[in-house]
Amino acid sequence: MELSVLNIKGEDTGRKVTLSDAVFGVEPNQHAMYLDVKQYLANQRQGTHKAKERNEVAGSTKKIKKQKGTGGARAGSLKAPHFVGGGRVFGPRPRNYSFKLNKKLKSVARLSALSLLARDNKVALVESFSLEAPKTKEFRDILNNLQATGKTLLLGSSVDKNVLLSSRNLPKVKVTSVSGVNTYDLLNTEKLLILEDSVNNLENLFSAK
Repeated sequence: MELSVLNIKGEDTGRKVTLSDAVFGVEPNQHAMYLDVKQYLANQRQGTHKAKERNEVAGSTKKIKKQKGTGGARAGSLKAPHFVGGGRVFGPRPRNYSFKLNKKLKSVARLSALSLLARDNKVALVESFSLEAPKTKEFRDILNNLQATGKTLLLGSSVDKNVLLSSRNLPKVKVTSVSGVNTYDLLNTEKLLILEDSVNNLENLFSAK
């Protein structure tokens, strides 16, 4: 797959780069992508949820009425779950939601996501650039020039600090390094912008796995 390199004005620089079919032309594996995204979202969960059970809520443990002869159901402590203010039955407890995936499967998932974006013509190459100062408006103008008005992911070998700071106030934009890319971000973007000098690093990173 051959793509033209664009400058920050959205103009064709006349240079072309051929993307490796081993990275951008594989047959997408839907199940691998599903598992990788599932693991990513699971790892984001804090797992600190907690509800008090009957042995943890405050209250008296005295039997509130006699066992028989009242015409109603038997009842013990007010901390029983069927009373207002009582404990919860089998309530949530702190837990770790993370789980393990093989590195090979994660690599297949990311290759699949990259290939999907390439197949749908959602990948663009941009010549490397930097900003003199953090300017959100200036960075937004660059994205508009590149027709990246929706969810956008910018990949670079080393992210310029001012570019990173300029992107933080844009809710639909994420800037990350090649080594930090994940399947969730790739599938959650409408436009993938790759800096020209990071293409080889991206291909070497995945072809080596």
